[in-house]
Amino acid sequence: MSAELISILVLVVIFVVATTRSINMGVLAFAGAFGVGTLVAGLDADGIFAGFPGDLFVVLVGVTYLFAIARATGTTDWLVHASIRLVGGRLALIPWVMFAVTAVLTAIGAVSPAAVAIVAPIALGFASRYGISPLLMGALVVHGAQAGGFSPISVYGSTVNSIVSRENLAGSETVLFLASLAVNLVIAAILFVVLGGLKLGRTRVTAEDETEEVPKLTPARIAVLVSLVALVVGALVFDLDVGLTAISLAVLLSVFWPETGRKAVGEITWPTVLLICGVLTYVGVLQEMGTIDYAGNAVTGVGVPLLAALLLCYIGAIVSAFASSVGIMGALIPLAVPFLAQGTVGPIGMIAALAVAATVVDVSPFSTNGALVLANAKNVDRDTFFRQLMVYGGIMVVVVPAAVWLALIVPGWG
Repeated sequence: MSAELISILVLVVIFVVATTRSINMGVLAFAGAFGVGTLVAGLDADGIFAGFPGDLFVVLVGVTYLFAIARATGTTDWLVHASIRLVGGRLALIPWVMFAVTAVLTAIGAVSPAAVAIVAPIALGFASRYGISPLLMGALVVHGAQAGGFSPISVYGSTVNSIVSRENLAGSETVLFLASLAVNLVIAAILFVVLGGLKLGRTRVTAEDETEEVPKLTPARIAVLVSLVALVVGALVFDLDVGLTAISLAVLLSVFWPETGRKAVGEITWPTVLLICGVLTYVGVLQEMGTIDYAGNAVTGVGVPLLAALLLCYIGAIVSAFASSVGIMGALIPLAVPFLAQGTVGPIGMIAALAVAATVVDVSPFSTNGALVLANAKNVDRDTFFRQLMVYGGIMVVVVPAAVWLALIVPGWG
């Protein structure tokens, strides 16, 4: 058996074990990088660590640290309730408020499951209280998280853009963000119509029903809001490094509110940081030993570039429905590099399609986001709701890869 094939089989084992045994994929990937790198590729420690994404590590820690402070100060709760008040409590607009709030949270740096964990209990509580379809409300929360999930300063967006830059591919942060936003917005609109959103009409939620205790703006919350705006402006207008800017703002906030800062450090999403860095370190070993070229040439061997691109999108969607979306992207994009190097498929459209296909399926009950929706559903039959989420997730796996292939890859974007 060739070294390249062994390294690919180890990658498959990593995904299977992480999914079936609930072990962080990053930990398994680090172990895999050590085993394969040492025993198969003959690399020393320096060669293995050469693939460690130090710049991305800073981005992940920085944005999740800043967001942890936002959550600890209650700023995220204030944003949710302020958004509900903004639409005057109109019942038909509440699912869209939840969509928008979750999108904003992920766009400014929240990890997708963290944003869903914050909004889902509120959203599904409203669904139960006012007779809104829990599938509609839960799906809009998840699709909202993915709609904002590829902004240039988000965790997903920073991850993909970093990989694209590292692989010297042509990429577009704007196309990536807008593609995910548009696809999830269209899906959410279709769901809203199909699952009875139009029937909610002009019904209003009274002020008393909106929340038992309306959060107030405090100096800490104002400071966090200003910091989030500063992060966006710094990254998009002044082209400042997202990770270093976010860490600097978080440290500044911690100086004034040290107790909150100490609490926030413990709430940085270390499992996600470990997962991404571990997977990319393993991918670095694969690159060093030539596996990336080997796999890319195998995909190219399909003979029809557009068919190969469609196959990659379906692989991303199917595996992501059961495993980590960001981990899948970390592995798939480098594997597509030799295929994209041929120039027969536009890299900008291909990368956007892969990213969307690998994340839009996160409503599956086997994914973290889908599981959070299932766990927070109120007054429903769990088995029935589980089946609804599973069927809907299956529909996403079947339909979306083909749709993004037609919209983003066939026209040859990039």
